[in-house]
Amino acid sequence: MILRSAQQAKAMRRCLSGQPGAQLAVLPDMAALRAWRDRLDVESVQKHGRLARLGFVPTMGALHAGHLSLVESLRDKTDHTLVSIFVNPAQFAAHEDLGTYPRTLESDLAKLGEADLNVAAVFTPTEAEMYQEWPPYRTFVEPLEADDSAEGRARPGFFRGVATVVTKLFAAARPTVAAFGQKDAYQCIVVRQLARDLNLGVDVQINPTMREQDGLAMSSRNAYLTVEEREAAPAMYAALREVQRIVGRGLPWGVEEL
Repeated sequence: MILRSAQQAKAMRRCLSGQPGAQLAVLPDMAALRAWRDRLDVESVQKHGRLARLGFVPTMGALHAGHLSLVESLRDKTDHTLVSIFVNPAQFAAHEDLGTYPRTLESDLAKLGEADLNVAAVFTPTEAEMYQEWPPYRTFVEPLEADDSAEGRARPGFFRGVATVVTKLFAAARPTVAAFGQKDAYQCIVVRQLARDLNLGVDVQINPTMREQDGLAMSSRNAYLTVEEREAAPAMYAALREVQRIVGRGLPWGVEEL
């Protein structure tokens, strides 16, 4: 038996009670996900004479407009959309924020329950469901050379954790297309590569980064910023845009103006 957190249990009761999010199928474990996915294909073959086209958006929850834009981008391309919400321990280094990462399942389900998003189901597994023995867990997908990148050196094991959980999710959900945000650029490269190298049959769609009005990229971790940090945060994007503008004018790397 999988023991669920109080927040997960409350959110699931809310979906079953007719409150916002009630139209969603909440899938708590792999068995439920696989059974749901099989039913989609059976129903699609009966109705259309083909297998179901499934869109998939994997997330760690604490959803914002950027996540919802990924969901919306799949609405007219697929028959159904599946969203997963799972804070993946395998992609957190020891010095990172696994214990404090925002977990807002109830409000996430309410957002995904909006009718115009056309989300059919949400997969909400526990750590025990995804990693039966954690730690130790002995089988990983290891993207070669990813840890040699600047981000990989700063976050040891991150790309291995991402590649492993995405492979597990793709194998269970069998999506036709999966949407990711360009903000996590190297992660997008890793996911697209593994889908191709492992012949998973998933079209990995990369969507433009969604930003706040002042240019800050939307992120669940923006909630950590103090007022002063939030005010300063858009400066990096503004500086990059200025460099882009200068170089785009044909100057030799903008030396005269930089």
